[in-house]
Amino acid sequence: MFSARTRWDATANPLAEAVARRRARGLRLLDLTESNPTSVGLGFPADALLAALADEGSALYQPHPLGLESARRAIASYYAASGLTAPPERTVVTSSTSEAYAFLFKLTCDPGDEVLVPEPSYPLFGYLAGLESVRTRGYPLRYDGEWHLDRDALLQTIGPRTRAVVAVSPNNPTGSYLKCDELAFLSGVCAERGLALLCDEVFADDPLEAPADRAVGVLAQTEALAFALSGASKIAALPQLKIGWLVAGGPQELVARAMERLEIVADSYLSPSTPAQLALPKVLARRELAQAPLRARLARNLAALDALHGPRSAWQRRRVEGGWTAVLQIPAVRPEQEWAVRLVEEEGVLVHPGFFYDFPSPAFVAVSLIVPPDEFREGLERLARRFDEGCGR
Repeated sequence: MFSARTRWDATANPLAEAVARRRARGLRLLDLTESNPTSVGLGFPADALLAALADEGSALYQPHPLGLESARRAIASYYAASGLTAPPERTVVTSSTSEAYAFLFKLTCDPGDEVLVPEPSYPLFGYLAGLESVRTRGYPLRYDGEWHLDRDALLQTIGPRTRAVVAVSPNNPTGSYLKCDELAFLSGVCAERGLALLCDEVFADDPLEAPADRAVGVLAQTEALAFALSGASKIAALPQLKIGWLVAGGPQELVARAMERLEIVADSYLSPSTPAQLALPKVLARRELAQAPLRARLARNLAALDALHGPRSAWQRRRVEGGWTAVLQIPAVRPEQEWAVRLVEEEGVLVHPGFFYDFPSPAFVAVSLIVPPDEFREGLERLARRFDEGCGR
């Protein structure tokens, strides 16, 4: 009765079970994985959002497959601020970045085809691709003081059914931006092999320790058919608005063919709401209202994390070039999942173990940098003490 693509293992993992037990007992839990910007006290003015939604045009439904022109022009202005060109006729408004991925997998892949995704990276890719009957294959990122694309490994990962390469800049959870030479490499490979380049740039506006040679965006290249994906969820800290987009770039002839097909795909769904699209120009124009307190929170928590680290600490943090997450390398005296379960049960602190993101080797945990500062500091103090004790320090 049910499709193979929805044949997931819904069994709760030991970490989820430990969290459920603690909450059932009514015990406090410091959640260092919280990534919902509307629940961490950033102070985005509600009146600004309500004013943006109070447009009389919302009473009229005049759908366009690519999205309302006013929304697409606002997206073009957003990219223009970074020196990038995003013509409205090359833009598709979606209900989310996830939907943008779904559209692009439909565009580029037949059932059984493959897309390459970075490892480590956010685990949602497997689900999004699987729902389109597409497989994912991982290509590794390497760390030597900063994260790098492993070029030889990526080339070896390309197979006869590879149709697209996904990049995330900055990556979630590593926080690493694509460097200019890496973008040039990916563009060249995709152009040569006839692959599409899909670049998720939702965290691009949140640099922390960003290198000078970071790529400004995939739309800066013209060699390969490429798509930039983003949305208001991260740019304006408004996930409840449910609006995202994709913008096509690259050779004109390929872009024209892609947009012709994407228009039909988007017309089959017409999913972005009129109120959200009408609000988007005001939301993007006022995005600094959300970005300023968000950046302050990120910087404050990263500084607090560094202040806890001493010369004899048993843990290290990896460089955070951008985004909302910090990765900690922790003592490999026990498996990551055991660490995470013990931290919940004995310290009342929730972190994500590295294997959630396909880190190549133990032992890592990931923590959110947008958690309220007092909770973040208290949780990290407990983590630091436990990691040091675990190594007899």
